[in-house]
Amino acid sequence: MKGKYYELQENFGRHLKLLREERSLSLRDLSSLCELDSSKISKIENGKTNLQLSSIFELAKGLGIDPKELLDFKI
Repeated sequence: MKGKYYELQENFGRHLKLLREERSLSLRDLSSLCELDSSKISKIENGKTNLQLSSIFELAKGLGIDPKELLDFKI
């Protein structure tokens, strides 16, 4: 049985991927716009890693959005 935290990670990852794809960015493209490597971004999108606050800010910077928008998703 999956825990709530794991579900949150998965939902955040799906939201991140949607935002990235809406901007026609590959994992490498996004990686070049922020201080995270593409393998880390892939793990985040797939809900396979614990997310740090600093990563949220880096991803928002790379996507050109406010960090709040990254956290605005349905659970």
